[in-house]
Amino acid sequence: MREDQQRPVHLYNHQRNKFFITTKLFTHTTVYVIIVLLSYTLGYLSHSSPPPPPPPLPPPPSVFQLASLPTQLDNFRVAAHCSNSPLSPYLVFPTILQRVFQGSSPYTDFPPPHLRYILKPKRIRGWGSNGDVFEHLIKRVKPKLIVEVGTFLGASALHMVNVTRKLGLQTQILCLDDFRGWPGFRDRFKDINDINGDVLLLQQFMQNVVYFNATGSILPVPFSTRSGLEKLCEWGIMADLLEIDAGHDFISAWGDINGAYRILKPGGVIFGHDYFTAADNHGVRRAVNLFAQINHLNIRTDGQHWVIDTALVRKF
Repeated sequence: MREDQQRPVHLYNHQRNKFFITTKLFTHTTVYVIIVLLSYTLGYLSHSSPPPPPPPLPPPPSVFQLASLPTQLDNFRVAAHCSNSPLSPYLVFPTILQRVFQGSSPYTDFPPPHLRYILKPKRIRGWGSNGDVFEHLIKRVKPKLIVEVGTFLGASALHMVNVTRKLGLQTQILCLDDFRGWPGFRDRFKDINDINGDVLLLQQFMQNVVYFNATGSILPVPFSTRSGLEKLCEWGIMADLLEIDAGHDFISAWGDINGAYRILKPGGVIFGHDYFTAADNHGVRRAVNLFAQINHLNIRTDGQHWVIDTALVRKF
């Protein structure tokens, strides 16, 4: 009777242990399956989601923002030494003759015999060479010395000689140019001769000066604009009026303007051609605007020319 009463309890305990074991196994298996499914899902989502877009780049600095960054502009500044003693205007031509032409005039016995049948006076061609701006500025400045940076065949220089003669001024003009032209210019100027590949731009320029009886007023300085301006500054040659009309890309115009500004007398005027061209604000105009902005100077225009009068400082 006692065994019969204990038997059900034993069976009940056995069944309960079996249930616990089964439940425990089921729970472990379920947790494992859930972890695997979650890992797979997270991996899939992280792989299929596109990466976040990169942050937008800041816009490039404008011309006037660049003007406030002196460390960047230092690479474009002219740093050659200049004389502390400006040369008298009456000593400019003798100095050029001595330092460039070994003391004698380049026009002496010009043209030489072997060029007399090659060089002929030509119609002086230029760009904006007879504009009203020349007479306007010469009347206002009454310059004793004009430096022209970029002269080609001398059209604007000869025009300025005529203006100064009409006004009764004793003005000397230095024409700074390497007299090599530019690649491809012979396609446009087919009548300019050469000898053994040496184009005769300097000789033709001098022939034009001789023909118009301007040898006492005009001297060529046959060097690149950069090296020529550095030497003029080193020799103490200071101009009352400066014309810039050489390279028309930004770097060339920027270098010419900054180099020429160092040989401009206080209160003088610097001006140039090609302010309005197809290059828009990528060439001469950009260089002029940046230069004026940095030096707090005003720009005005006269036809196709830009003019900066250093006597008129911008007021803020």
